[in-house]
Amino acid sequence: MVGVLRSWTVYTPLVAVLLLGAVWGRKPGTALTVLVALVLAAAILAAVHHAEVVAHRVGEPFGSLVLAVAVTVIEVALIVTLMVSGGPETSSLARDTVFAAVMITANGIVGLCLLVGAVKHGLAVFNAEGTGAALATVATLAALSLVFPTFTTSLPGPEFSGSQLTFAAIASLLLYGMFVVTQTVRHRDFFLPVENEESTKDASGEEHAAPPSNREAWGSLGLLLLALVGVVGLAKVESPAIEAGVEAAGFPHSFVGVVIALLVLLPETVAAVRAALRNKIQISLNLALGSAMASIGLTIPTIAIATIWLDGPLLLGLDPTQIVLLALTVVVGVLTVVPGRATRLQGAVHLVLLAAFLFLAVNP
Repeated sequence: MVGVLRSWTVYTPLVAVLLLGAVWGRKPGTALTVLVALVLAAAILAAVHHAEVVAHRVGEPFGSLVLAVAVTVIEVALIVTLMVSGGPETSSLARDTVFAAVMITANGIVGLCLLVGAVKHGLAVFNAEGTGAALATVATLAALSLVFPTFTTSLPGPEFSGSQLTFAAIASLLLYGMFVVTQTVRHRDFFLPVENEESTKDASGEEHAAPPSNREAWGSLGLLLLALVGVVGLAKVESPAIEAGVEAAGFPHSFVGVVIALLVLLPETVAAVRAALRNKIQISLNLALGSAMASIGLTIPTIAIATIWLDGPLLLGLDPTQIVLLALTVVVGVLTVVPGRATRLQGAVHLVLLAAFLFLAVNP
């Protein structure tokens, strides 16, 4: 079984890239669109596997950082490529996708992992210092990049001026960089799983297995990059079908950003839930909040640079309903994080907030 799994994860990135070369620049029919979707899903799962191999080699919290950055690379590439070729309708795509990523990670992944961990292990235990620092950084980044444009007056509409966008991009990059240094160098112990008798007893054999060799880790890193190329390219090929499906369902065009976020965060979700099942809730929270942070801290600077050649406005400001959802998410997140442990109730509250976001995205 292990041999089959390894073969599957090795060949899937290659198949994805070959399929990308075959369909790039073409308008695929229904059968080919379905095939692209299947290979895209397989490439995402292969990316999860190879990211976890690299993570096992470098250890925590570096492993969570690897997957978070890898997932964000997919998101940024998708946003930029769709905005370059999408016309005026994509002026709010960056905002829609980044906000959706924050809501999915801070409510969906966090809530699901807390619920899974509490149901299986009785109580979800984590490090409040590290998780609180991550949540504070996410809240600050979200306010700087997504809330302030709604209230600035230099330009009409929820849009930054050039200097304001430059400030937001630099501040986002600096904050994200400082957090990474804090997480990996200065206070690494704040982001390590809380070890107790229960977590030691429930840890899987995989958790205690010897790390992969340098050769295996480098091989997985190469296949991870290859899988990411395949995911980005195939998602771009699949984007007309996504937009057509959203339109056919009668959903607002902004829901395309939600679909993109759901797609690119699938690897993160799978890895986080697996960690929660092993009673490693801190790893789950590192993945969730780290991805939310990277989504803003890396996407906004990239989009700011891309505006040099992008036509049309860049709408980043959230509407009042979205601001309320973001504020409620931050308040609930703080109340969840402060005790350093959570029950299934906290997980359910976060999941209800995600459900509210998805419902209001469909029925604004």
